[in-house]
Amino acid sequence: MELEFYGATTRITGSCHILKIDGRRILLDCGLVQGREEEEALNREPFPFDPREIDAVVLSHGHIDHSGRVPLLVKKGFDGPVYTHPATRDLALVLLQDSARLNERDVRYENRLRERKNMPLIEPLYTVEDVVRTVNLMQGLKYGVKKEILPGVTIRFQDAGHILGSALVELWLAEKGRTVKLVFSGDIGQYDSPILYDPSTIAEADAVILESTYGDRLHRERAETLKEIAEVIRLADREGGNILVPAFSIGRSQELLYLFAIYHKEWGLDRWQIFLDSPMAIEASRIYWEYPDLYDEEATRLREQVNEMPMPMNLHFTRDAAESRKINDIRHGAIIIAGSGMCNGGRILYHLKHNIRRPECHVLITGFQAEGTLGRELVNGSKSVRIRGEEFSVDAPVHTIGGLSAHGDQQDMLRWLKGFDSSPHVYVVHGENGVKEVFSALIQEKLGLETSVPQEGDRALL
Repeated sequence: MELEFYGATTRITGSCHILKIDGRRILLDCGLVQGREEEEALNREPFPFDPREIDAVVLSHGHIDHSGRVPLLVKKGFDGPVYTHPATRDLALVLLQDSARLNERDVRYENRLRERKNMPLIEPLYTVEDVVRTVNLMQGLKYGVKKEILPGVTIRFQDAGHILGSALVELWLAEKGRTVKLVFSGDIGQYDSPILYDPSTIAEADAVILESTYGDRLHRERAETLKEIAEVIRLADREGGNILVPAFSIGRSQELLYLFAIYHKEWGLDRWQIFLDSPMAIEASRIYWEYPDLYDEEATRLREQVNEMPMPMNLHFTRDAAESRKINDIRHGAIIIAGSGMCNGGRILYHLKHNIRRPECHVLITGFQAEGTLGRELVNGSKSVRIRGEEFSVDAPVHTIGGLSAHGDQQDMLRWLKGFDSSPHVYVVHGENGVKEVFSALIQEKLGLETSVPQEGDRALL
């Protein structure tokens, strides 16, 4: 039995690990690399394996940095099963189709430039048709159900509390009379966050592949986070501006709508118009509401009171581009939730162009911003930024609201690790360089567990 670490090692995105057992190969996730242009170009590099020789894919959740290259895998010849939670299958159809369309659009633009320079044309990473073929290969597996997916390989999903359908993956591996248990964390959510249950406790493992996105820091306390959001709303109201919220279409957008509904009166939101300006987030929200069995006790209770998830009264869904552009006629009183969450594409760029120079407007950053993204520039306090090739001064205040992250912080991940009664070897991945090393050392110090920080291409015997 052998693990090969491929994606989310030298960088935080592009999650992908290869499990080899008794001549068979299983992929744990297969995500897109996101960030700088040169990093995203890595998505066009050949896989370090033959996709036709992969026997199965196990997909932890739907975020593009975990799922976004599965259609490329299919395009290159993979035709085996993809095991994932049923909610992830539903969300993947939305996310991956959007990814395909965006890539096709970018390729059309790139090819126009290449034609003028007599350069070879390129093709999209994959098409919508590839996505449909991919989703048809997905087999839903609910939390808590054990399934033998290959001879000697049994899996079970547990709730990761990260986004709807996100899974902690337990794998029992049997080869030559020996059994090893591997746990793959995917992404671990915060404890006590809205809507979803806390991450499930797992008691036994011989080895754990663990993310480390926030392995070097703590989130703000929930009460302080809510207080800060309320203060930003009051400031923008007093100063006569709008509030822009770059948000991931799955997870963050739904959590924000939930909070705006609960605190509608307390935060004075009756004076605001709230726009969910993302067709993908609108569709993802519909899917979220179709899985009430995955809600925690508070969300279940509130849903039962109104027979649906709580929604702000003055919420507008803007599906088409013309409706989106009209929002920018509003000079005051608009809260605009739009993708992408890291400001590296999508409608949020259009709204930033119209509002970023206005000191009375405010930008609310609610999630992780990878290196090389526009969102990271804003968080780092850049005085000017380039949007669609044009330079803009950053005059609108930028607020980083860390307490809303879908990722658990350092203490959340240590708390989850403490749930093991055994002493597994921990492979620390999915974190920026430096962060992985800090978190790895902390695990050794606080929990006394052996750890490794694998690099791309590293192998480990199980």
